[in-house]
Amino acid sequence: MEITPELLLQAYRIGVFPMGERRDDPKLYWLDPRLRAILPLDAFHLPQRLKRTVRQERFTVTADTAFADVVRACAEPRPGHPESWINEPIIDLYSELHRRGHAHSVECRLDGRLVGGLYGVSVGAAFFGESMFSRERDASKVALVHLAARLIKGGFHLLDCQFMTEHLRSFGAIEVPREQFRALLNDAINGRATFQRELGGADPCVIVQDNTRTS
Repeated sequence: MEITPELLLQAYRIGVFPMGERRDDPKLYWLDPRLRAILPLDAFHLPQRLKRTVRQERFTVTADTAFADVVRACAEPRPGHPESWINEPIIDLYSELHRRGHAHSVECRLDGRLVGGLYGVSVGAAFFGESMFSRERDASKVALVHLAARLIKGGFHLLDCQFMTEHLRSFGAIEVPREQFRALLNDAINGRATFQRELGGADPCVIVQDNTRTS
């Protein structure tokens, strides 16, 4: 069965997502994990050291300015991860979702070079994080803080991380059973939210911490 952008969005609405086996393998398969990692936006943990890094503005942070470049960077080999599940069909499908306004990226640049970022899919008030990369220390972490701030400001209810990692756990990510995730998802996809490409000069650390304190 050919996976179209329409089918892909419908899959996200029921909690299923595709992956490739290898970067050079054109086939895709569907996943529906028994345990799902989510990062509660009202319990986002922002370490003091990372807060200082974000506020130093070492990186120039933007959103939706280099989507395809971010996806391809996420597919590059890295220490401990020589292979990638991001193949050409994934790149093509998600690039089309981006053109339709359903996929977004956050980019970190240093001296004009793309050094970190992430991308994901938005449906209703749910955001599905797909992958991130970092070529400089803390670049992907800064991108994640900026993503959380944009989602909070835009009214999102759910940030899906798919699979748990220690990196995500350090930010407050938790695992929930499939049935619980689907209940959270159903509420979120029926909500309304807008991905915020700009923060209007607001401090992303304040947005994240205010949302945590007032929840």
